[in-house]
Amino acid sequence: MKLVTKIAMIFCSTITPMLAVHQSAVASEVVGVRQIAAPSKERGGNLTVTLWYPADEGGKRVTLGESAFFVGTDARLEAPISRGKYPLIVLSHGAGLGGTPQAMSWIATPLAKQGFIVAAPAHPGNTGANRSAAETMKLWLRPADISATLDAVEQTLLFEKHLEAGRVGILGLSMGGNTALALAGARLDPVRLASYCDTDALNPSLCEWVRQSGVNLHTMDMHLASRNNLDARIKFAMAIDPAPVDVFQINSFSTVKIPVEIVNLGKPGEIPQTALASGIAKAIPRSTYYTIEDASHYSMFGECKPGASELAVSEKVGDPVCSDGGRLSRLEIHNQLIVMAIEAFSRALKTAF
Repeated sequence: MKLVTKIAMIFCSTITPMLAVHQSAVASEVVGVRQIAAPSKERGGNLTVTLWYPADEGGKRVTLGESAFFVGTDARLEAPISRGKYPLIVLSHGAGLGGTPQAMSWIATPLAKQGFIVAAPAHPGNTGANRSAAETMKLWLRPADISATLDAVEQTLLFEKHLEAGRVGILGLSMGGNTALALAGARLDPVRLASYCDTDALNPSLCEWVRQSGVNLHTMDMHLASRNNLDARIKFAMAIDPAPVDVFQINSFSTVKIPVEIVNLGKPGEIPQTALASGIAKAIPRSTYYTIEDASHYSMFGECKPGASELAVSEKVGDPVCSDGGRLSRLEIHNQLIVMAIEAFSRALKTAF
């Protein structure tokens, strides 16, 4: 395994020229967005899938991911897809306030500009009006959502003819990072998952919600939790601050065959244990590992609007959603992550296997 650690100071001096280089290779200045339905037998209905793609002029201007807290990202609703074939990135969002496909537009949109089709299902029960602690903790269902999304995109005529065969990767953020690792071949440990909220040591915010919702992980039916969720169509995985990483079978990481890139957000010693992935990166045969020291787990949320921190306090959100880790702004951190993702997926999916 190639173990690499990058810190924010290194990226600061390179971010602008790197973005300029990528800008010259943009597939399209226009990003289209539309939604499709992905049938899911496991969920007993359709998943709503949001897609971003290189587009020609047209469509209706929309802003995705905007909320009372966060700035959104512009795209063109149902704009015509640009001529050509593109690699596909399936995107798995996290849970909670930023846990929607649209909330990930800040990274999905620039990936589409660089010549990728990005497809993200809304994981049922993980956010919004139907948010459910029980459904959120059924981590083994999330990889199946991604596989169902892949099926649907491959069978949608509009996109099927624009997909570059065999060029599929997954990007997961936070709980979506857990999903990405599962699709790469890591397996959940039902015992570890059942005891995850026995104390607040691992994830106080999530576990308080689980307890307040009356969910007892020890009595949850987990007979499917340890199943193999590997999807052989996925050739590369990138996980940003994957959480929880401490509910996997440790020996399963050594069986992962595809390249995996993992990014942790925060300084060594300050990264929450439940997201700290340096150890599992060492266990994955073909992996790279990076840190951004000026970031925090909340840096994966959208760029905060003025007054959003105070609003979060007044709304009793419970998490410092506008807090990053150091001297860099959230926009600068996002730019770093965007560059890293563009480079990683270009290397993995746009070059010869």
